[in-house]
Amino acid sequence: MKFGNTLYRNYSACILMMLLLACNNNKAKDPGKVTNPAEMNSRVAGNIHDVLNADLFDAGKIDDSTKLHSPDIIQAFYSRSDHRPVWSSMEKWIPMADTLFRFIAQAEQEGLFPADYHFTSLKFLKDTLDADSLTRMHAALWTKADLLLTDGFMHIIRDLKQGRLQPDSLSLNKDSVLVDKFFITTLNELLVKKKFNALLASLQPVHKNYWELKKGIKQFVDGMDRRETVYIPFPFKRGDVTDSIHFIKLLQQRLLDNACIDPLPGLPDSARLYVAIKKYQLKNGLQADGKYGKNLVNSLNSTDIEKFKRIAITLDRYKQLPVKMPEKYIWVNVPGYLLRVVDADTIVFESKVIIGKPETRTPQLTAEISDMITYPTWTVPNSIIVKQYLPRLKNNSNYISKIGLKLYTNKGEEIDPNTVNWSKYSRGIPYKVMQGSGDNNSLGVIKFNFNNPYAVYLHDTNQRYLFKNASRALSHGCVRVQEWEKRAFFIARNDSLLQAGNETLKYTADSIKSWIANKEMRRVDVKNHIPLFIRYFSCETKDGILKFYDDIYGEDKLLIEKYFAKK
Repeated sequence: MKFGNTLYRNYSACILMMLLLACNNNKAKDPGKVTNPAEMNSRVAGNIHDVLNADLFDAGKIDDSTKLHSPDIIQAFYSRSDHRPVWSSMEKWIPMADTLFRFIAQAEQEGLFPADYHFTSLKFLKDTLDADSLTRMHAALWTKADLLLTDGFMHIIRDLKQGRLQPDSLSLNKDSVLVDKFFITTLNELLVKKKFNALLASLQPVHKNYWELKKGIKQFVDGMDRRETVYIPFPFKRGDVTDSIHFIKLLQQRLLDNACIDPLPGLPDSARLYVAIKKYQLKNGLQADGKYGKNLVNSLNSTDIEKFKRIAITLDRYKQLPVKMPEKYIWVNVPGYLLRVVDADTIVFESKVIIGKPETRTPQLTAEISDMITYPTWTVPNSIIVKQYLPRLKNNSNYISKIGLKLYTNKGEEIDPNTVNWSKYSRGIPYKVMQGSGDNNSLGVIKFNFNNPYAVYLHDTNQRYLFKNASRALSHGCVRVQEWEKRAFFIARNDSLLQAGNETLKYTADSIKSWIANKEMRRVDVKNHIPLFIRYFSCETKDGILKFYDDIYGEDKLLIEKYFAKK
């Protein structure tokens, strides 16, 4: 967008004067007018040299108000090319500069933030240099534009390659070989081959769902509500009048923002608040009970701006996965309450799951399914014993017997819980609490084991009715699988398909069916371990529609506060 009014010209002149003074303060070459376009490149090269060797640049600054993200990389790049300008030649932008500028302007469509790549400064410089032939004569403007575009490009390729949520594996140390091998090599490749989109695509994850998610961003961004809103902390201290009033004020404001309540001079009464909440719940697909609670507040806090940041976080989470995913694997997405079995980049089947409560979270991990047990017993984890059972056992020694559990020594000898002095234990007990196998066992009829430090596993459940719930954060940390049968048979078929000609498997899908039908407890080793990924991805594009899941553990909220709070 070009501006031709007097105010803008005056503003441009002021900024230009500041640029010239900044260059003079940095002892750069005279940045005044260059009347011969053929001399511009050498003048800009001299300015770049002087700016990069000025005192200010030790702090990454190219003038008093502008700081580069990657000064070491910038210095290394230009020193290897005699400080020649990259993005312009003889007072004209090269085509790749226009391409890069458009990318930065539309960076949100990539899950990126334009401000991270000097967009405001670059837009001013581009508008100014495009305005008329007089401004194009100023070497200071071309110098600053070149440095900012190069720095912006280096920052873009780092964010696309590794994301913003992990330690800086693409080391930025001056002596790092990655400065040459990644940053400088990538920019040189762009300048030689001039294949911008293909180059940037090659840096990003090959994961199919990553690209599916990116397909849904443009439509979301185009319709995004960018209004700034107040965040509602929840829960609040219900006994504290001040906190209660503050909460209602914030709730009232957010309901007003969503056109669910009329403006009022004071706080709404309970009847008016009930009607407004119910109206909002009906509009947003929530249970319309007219009451405020966690689900209502989460929905109100989930603004489009916050959702965009969750998209950015999810894209970066894909960058933490292996560069190449296994051909076959099991994928559990905690916020989505779902499990997928993937074979050759195709979803074989999908299953609902029940995951850990917020206070007993299902951990994120990478493992391999190593064995399966039909009609398993359940050894109660120490955490459950300490938090749930011990307080009750101190009042009623027969409590565990009452709920169908038994007490054993570490040698397997059964103990009468009434003979134990429960009052002397607080952090654990020197016994095992176990539930025998059977239809009423908490693990159901099959358990899938994988090595992990959290003592969690995947299993069936004796509470299958809970899969009807929309919110299924209900377990102590393990993952309960609705389609356990399909999962077991997939593992068995995989072992059967991959067995060598002279091998004999100890189990098949039919033998699993038989053991379950006969209620037999059997443990079988999975010969070809199936990789398992348990992850926390709160949005995805599914059937062409961008879908958001509840941030049930507040993981996204923490990352937003850490990395994107000022975006």
